[in-house]
Amino acid sequence: MVISRSPYRISFFGGGTDYPAWFRENGGAVLGTAIDKYCFITCRYLPPFFEHRLRLVYSKIEDCQCAADIQHPVVRTVLEMLRVERGLEIHHDGDLPARSGMGSSSAFTVGFLHAVYGLLGRLTSQNQLATDAIHVEQDLIGETVGSQDQIFAAYGGFNRIEFKRDNSFRVEPVPLSRKRFEELNDSLMLFYTGLRRTASEVAASYVVDIGARTRQLTRMRQMVDEGLQILADGGSLDRFGDLLDEAWQLKRSLSGAVSNSQVDEIYAEARRAGARGGKLLGAGGGGFLLFYVPPGCQQQVKERLRNLLWVPFRFDTSGSQIIFFSPGQDYAELDQARSAQAGPAFREVFPPEGASGKQT
Repeated sequence: MVISRSPYRISFFGGGTDYPAWFRENGGAVLGTAIDKYCFITCRYLPPFFEHRLRLVYSKIEDCQCAADIQHPVVRTVLEMLRVERGLEIHHDGDLPARSGMGSSSAFTVGFLHAVYGLLGRLTSQNQLATDAIHVEQDLIGETVGSQDQIFAAYGGFNRIEFKRDNSFRVEPVPLSRKRFEELNDSLMLFYTGLRRTASEVAASYVVDIGARTRQLTRMRQMVDEGLQILADGGSLDRFGDLLDEAWQLKRSLSGAVSNSQVDEIYAEARRAGARGGKLLGAGGGGFLLFYVPPGCQQQVKERLRNLLWVPFRFDTSGSQIIFFSPGQDYAELDQARSAQAGPAFREVFPPEGASGKQT
């Protein structure tokens, strides 16, 4: 059995420039950080005593005979890509809900790749996990998604990520003192709107014609370095919040699908209560709202947004990890026998599920 743990992320500046349609022509960069909220993937070889050979447990439960029958696109694609032939049982648990702008889909992809590589006895690097996850989501599945979420899930940390025209990327950890990081962390507040959306659908509303957003995306890319300068110069961090507000206004102008009247009202309420700026995380449309709020105003913001769920968090540096590994019993020969469907002898070793007990 293998259990992987991969962090979710919050993005500050540069979102949109991490889409291949943009950075392959113009280059791109983002500034963001992983946080201490995680996606957990448990993966083990399934003992061959059940009618199914693959069991997948997430918001649904899938019992299948082969990878091609799996509905979950990431699981199906990864198993086919890595040519996994053995029976598996796979469980997903997440600290935050899916489709909420926290990079949960890519954390799942990275975590599942990490778990399967571990189960296969293969060591893998952060770079390979990120690169493979990007390949799975963008090339094999064909989703309209950016490239930052996979990198934050694999690497962790507070980073500036540069996307180059040759399709490569560079991860640059931000060198700040612990005091400065804590000052920023203590000035950020995260609220769940309860609105769920599919990021690729929202992104498709502006990525398809991304060349028409040159002004906005060029400015959003510039904000990455401006945000870094604010963090590094030792002055008031309130300017970071003001820059977030400017970035949000630009992001809203990318497409009518990025925001809505409910989100706009929440944002306005937070600003009236003392928030300097903020943004919807991810592609937009719903999910989590991040605000920069001076500590003296935070209680007032919580009271104004009392109908939303406030989620405290801390920055994370660990990246995707294997947090449990146990080789367990090797059922390889029995599994091969089952796959061969070897006549009467097979039926004696593998009776129907009702006769051999129910899986728990």
